[in-house]
Amino acid sequence: MNPFSRTLLAVMITSVFGSHSASAAEQGWRERSSSVVDVTVSDISAEVSFGREIAARILGRYKASNDAELIKYINLVGLALVRNTNRPELDFHFSVLNTDEINAYAAPGGYVFITQGALKLMRDEAELAGVLAHEIGHVVEMHVVKELKIKGDDNSAVTGLARLVGGSSESARAAFGQAVDKGFEMVFKDAYKREDELQSDRVSVTLNTLGGYDAGALARYLNRIQPLKEKAVSSEDTHPTFAFRVAQIQSLIATDGIEIAKQSKFEARFVNSTQGLRMSR
Repeated sequence: MNPFSRTLLAVMITSVFGSHSASAAEQGWRERSSSVVDVTVSDISAEVSFGREIAARILGRYKASNDAELIKYINLVGLALVRNTNRPELDFHFSVLNTDEINAYAAPGGYVFITQGALKLMRDEAELAGVLAHEIGHVVEMHVVKELKIKGDDNSAVTGLARLVGGSSESARAAFGQAVDKGFEMVFKDAYKREDELQSDRVSVTLNTLGGYDAGALARYLNRIQPLKEKAVSSEDTHPTFAFRVAQIQSLIATDGIEIAKQSKFEARFVNSTQGLRMSR
């Protein structure tokens, strides 16, 4: 993002969401909002190119909403959250998928999607922020990138994505396609590791807190969608249950001494900004 764009974004976010000075506690939370990672310019380029391919496949599965005002609103909320992460080298993009399925997705490199079905079940902006922050967590913590060992400079035919992107050989294209298949499977089928999901929930609590939102918003939303989303858990399933995730969020809030009563939900703003979506029911 160029300096002019960053300045414009800062002005837009401040005008819509206001601003506040960070306390010492907030600075500590900010330092924990995403892990410090050692990546090269080539690694970042590979991450973004890889994520763009996964994002394209998601958009191939679902159509993107053409509601310009809704997209602008989602991006303002998302980009306000991103400002408190430790991945300033990424340009995040937020979009709404035109489906009543209840879900949200994040592709490496900063591509975040939320479905209309998920938005329709939300009650306020804090819940929207909580879900977006969870997906941002998957990106900033590089869960897919680390799992598939996506690197820009590597001698491996699979992980040397800087060379595979645009590679002319059949083997290079095949290796890149296979890597994207695996990445799409992780993102689209919610096949993250247990610790990855819980880490993203922790990021959600941190980013909501730093943004002045109700830190328990994601927990409220998970409780609401649990009967619609959670299936019977098999003994081999490593994905954390909704109940376990909610308990962890509540524990984090208590441990960090976050005063939810002083945080905002912005119900009216959310309802007004999603009015067109709700009228389409």
